[in-house]
Amino acid sequence: QVQLVESGGGLVQAGGSLRLSCAASGRTFGLYAMGWFRQAPGKEREFVATINWSGSSKNYADSVKGRFTISRDNAKNTLYLQMNSLKPEDTAVYYCAARWMVTSHRPGEYDLWGQGTQVTVSS
Repeated sequence: QVQLVESGGGLVQAGGSLRLSCAASGRTFGLYAMGWFRQAPGKEREFVATINWSGSSKNYADSVKGRFTISRDNAKNTLYLQMNSLKPEDTAVYYCAARWMVTSHRPGEYDLWGQGTQVTVSS
């Protein structure tokens, strides 16, 4: 079983950057497809980006395409989300999630979740 812990959130001005990390425990991290999701107050949890087990396939929500980059280092059991050109509408709690082998855009199809990290972008 993989356990996930996010870090790297914080307060940043619009136009700034943050790098989120998701540290995973367990020996089988490299077999999990991973995703970043976010949830703003009063809104449903939404897809941000996904990456397959090898890192060769990545997908992004239209709202973050060209600004965010998802990556993983299987040797370090770590998932990353580089966020550039941040906007106030990116403000949310960001979660990493794991799913066995195959990626999905649907939060309900992920089995494992971290506790979340708050990202706040001021205007």
